[in-house]
Amino acid sequence: MLGNFSYCNPTKLYFGENSLNDMNMELSKYGKKVVLIYGGGSIKKNGIYDEVIQILKNNGKDVVEIAGVMPNPTLPKLYEGIEIARKHHADLLLAVGGGSVCDYAKAISVSVNCEEDPWEKYYLRFEEPDCETLPVGCVLTMAGTGSEMNAGAVITNPETKQKIGHVFSDEKIMPRFAILNPKYTLTLPHYQMVAGIYDIFNHICEQYFSNEDDNTSDYISEGLMRSLVYSSQIANKDPLNYEARSNIMWTATWALNTLIAKGKSTDWMVHMLGQAVGAYTSATHGMTLSAVSLPYYRYILPYGLQKFKRFAVNVWGIDPAGKSDDQTAEEGIHAMEMWMKELGLVMSIADLGVTETMVEGIANATLILKGGYKVLSHEEIVAILKQSME
Repeated sequence: MLGNFSYCNPTKLYFGENSLNDMNMELSKYGKKVVLIYGGGSIKKNGIYDEVIQILKNNGKDVVEIAGVMPNPTLPKLYEGIEIARKHHADLLLAVGGGSVCDYAKAISVSVNCEEDPWEKYYLRFEEPDCETLPVGCVLTMAGTGSEMNAGAVITNPETKQKIGHVFSDEKIMPRFAILNPKYTLTLPHYQMVAGIYDIFNHICEQYFSNEDDNTSDYISEGLMRSLVYSSQIANKDPLNYEARSNIMWTATWALNTLIAKGKSTDWMVHMLGQAVGAYTSATHGMTLSAVSLPYYRYILPYGLQKFKRFAVNVWGIDPAGKSDDQTAEEGIHAMEMWMKELGLVMSIADLGVTETMVEGIANATLILKGGYKVLSHEEIVAILKQSME
């Protein structure tokens, strides 16, 4: 490993079928005012809401709610949440839902006591908070983003059609605790399940496809990817298989809790492309990633050939004997494509609502990062997006 780094992850995880009961041990650490944050109301239908409310009441908490957090949390919704948390003098933000709800809670956390506009400060200037932040706890109901154990928060500005993520550097912004009960994920629709699975996979890819040194982080990534592929195939046929869903949930956490990025540069261009598509279409995040991934990886493959060859051999089991490095690498990408199609992922941004007239705007909204094997030009982004429409 060639990089220099420090590592700290303070989030305390409680995992398993009875993990919600462990929230009782955490709640005593915080004041009475809890802001409960959730999405469209599915937690009321499946009983999770009632369970959480009962625990909060048993611990003497005063609860105010922020409901209706959308899959791509918007800036107006963030402003609404900030005002509610301020008005009620929140002591704890409790996110119950998937990654978007967790992201949203963290965005409120860094904004409540900040006098500046959070969009300008955090999402355009990418500054760190210089004010007191609020503690966040998570009860996870969907596996995918890893937001339950990192300091990232993605917000969409519908007016400017920008979807931007800020990964804060201060570990105090990470959730203080996270409840991971795999049973909560069993009721997800198939579309959401497989979108989350690909989000997990691509998180690993974004950190894997960079550098050429012998890096322990890459060996960990390969193991996580193999585990995810295996469990995803089981869950795709049997969505109620607890073992497969629990492995997927645990992989999601380790895919983006900062561990496998250590000692490396990282890419994240698939996410930049996907987030720009999402800002224009409000499409499910994991599906925006699946729709742009293959054209992007086929484009950069020559620039990171040895890693793509290693990916083919160590993740997909491609036999390199008698083949050129190019052939082996391309067989790996093909195996990945077959797996994606097996799951039923979206493979074209046209299927997400993108039209030819949107391509230039999406390209303009795509942030260009420098951590991967190739720094893209605007023209290259346009070409990749057009390829993603086929």
